[in-house]
Amino acid sequence: MRASRWDWAMVSWVPLLTMAFMCWIFSAGQPYKLPIAVWNQDHSSLSRQLVRMLNATPGLEVVQGVLNAAEAQDALQRMQVYGVVQIPPDMTRDIKRGAAVTVTLLHNAQLATASSLLQRDVQQVVGTLSAGVEMQARAKRGDPQQVLQVRMEPVATKLVALFNVSANYEQFLAAALIPALVHILAMTAGAWQVGREMRDRTVGHWLQNSQNWWGTLSALLGKLAIPALLLWGSGVLSLLYLALQRGWHVAGSMVWIGVGLMCLVGVSLALGSLLAALTMSLRTALSGAGLLSAPAFAFSGVGFPLLAMSGPAQGWALSMPYTHYARLQIEQWQMGAPAAQSVPVVVGLLLATVVLTGVATFGLQRARQLPQSWGGR
Repeated sequence: MRASRWDWAMVSWVPLLTMAFMCWIFSAGQPYKLPIAVWNQDHSSLSRQLVRMLNATPGLEVVQGVLNAAEAQDALQRMQVYGVVQIPPDMTRDIKRGAAVTVTLLHNAQLATASSLLQRDVQQVVGTLSAGVEMQARAKRGDPQQVLQVRMEPVATKLVALFNVSANYEQFLAAALIPALVHILAMTAGAWQVGREMRDRTVGHWLQNSQNWWGTLSALLGKLAIPALLLWGSGVLSLLYLALQRGWHVAGSMVWIGVGLMCLVGVSLALGSLLAALTMSLRTALSGAGLLSAPAFAFSGVGFPLLAMSGPAQGWALSMPYTHYARLQIEQWQMGAPAAQSVPVVVGLLLATVVLTGVATFGLQRARQLPQSWGGR
């Protein structure tokens, strides 16, 4: 690392920069003012009231009006708007006659997050307007004011959010993506640290004083110690920033989160070094590190429910160390679970680190005896 400033950068300021960028991306917390268009075919006071209500909703912003289906399609395909609200012709007349009226939302379902937020906000606005119209009509017919609410909603639903009450993406995604990034960087660092010795044909010089298994193990641990401390420190600093500066209170123990992150870094470095030691190829080791670490977040159960995955997908997810760490972090940060619940995860990650490091040591002893295999890309 002293000889290459970029090797040093990849375990020092580059992780900090990428994690700061990650925090900045989700600093808004929730998407606001998603642009939509309105296709108003009614042009009545009631339809204009609906447009004003849509624009007043924090999650929506009416940026343009369209006159026909072709303009609506063009705006969606150009991604100028995320959705188009179609107000049918003669809406006010049909409502006065007691007929049912349908307000249509045309939305780009390919953009899943924006699409779901649009559906939620538009349904709330239209539902509020509809309830107001119905309550006014019933009041004119002489229904008592005190029973209007009960008649409008005889069966009510009470939703109680237990964790991530604000449904904030900074608390939900940024806090989960930071350790996922640490996992990727650590596995890459492990593969790079050992793989470069193979590529540069310096394995013999590196292990010249390591005549037995313990000596090789010491050499490997010494090589991985600095990346482990730097990457773990970067991850902890980023999580502390979210907890202390951004105000996301840790309901459980930050100490257990730090311990779990250290175990995740350890198992990631061990797995990366194992790939390099067994394949004796830097390129193959980096490819394997990317294959194993890059999809880890997608299979962790944070973005897609683990229980909803197929059997093979669940098996793959449970074999990934990040899946278990993500569970520990959510339990400690948001759920306030007892520390005893996190002990099995820490023990499992520690055991995996010990086993993988031991196998990597045997791989290095084998590679040391095969100098003809050194120098491969």
